[in-house]
Amino acid sequence: MNQTQLITTMAVFIAIGTIGAQLLRFPAGVAKAYPVQHAVNVMAAVTLGPGPAVVIAFMIGLLRNMLGLGTLLAFPGGMVGAFLAGILYKKTCKKGMAALGEAVGTGIIGALISVPIANLLMGSSAGALFFLPSFLVSSITGACIGWLVVAKINQQHVSLDNKL
Repeated sequence: MNQTQLITTMAVFIAIGTIGAQLLRFPAGVAKAYPVQHAVNVMAAVTLGPGPAVVIAFMIGLLRNMLGLGTLLAFPGGMVGAFLAGILYKKTCKKGMAALGEAVGTGIIGALISVPIANLLMGSSAGALFFLPSFLVSSITGACIGWLVVAKINQQHVSLDNKL
């Protein structure tokens, strides 16, 4: 993939994550679940690798915050989840491991990192017990969606290869 294709693909993922977050959301404990971000993280990790996936997660978080559609907590969760999804996929070449990396990276590690960020920058004294369930629900749902998409894409690709 050349540089132009990479940047274009990243821009498409950023657009999907930013717009899609407003199309698919549901209440999850103390927060709202935005599973599209997590699905994009899995898809980007599998198709582009950990570096571009982290940049995509950062840009989605930045755009959502600039548009008033997200909070500062989108940064640690999204970026850690994208990185772990990319690393686990790179090491194992298993799409399920990318989904697991997203769920653990965002749902657990991101939630724990969010506690001091919420305390320092947002004035929230909520602890990990408040963030963990919401982050887990959102990240597991999105990781499953992302896994289903990349599994289907791969299945279609194999089907086309067999016909040619």
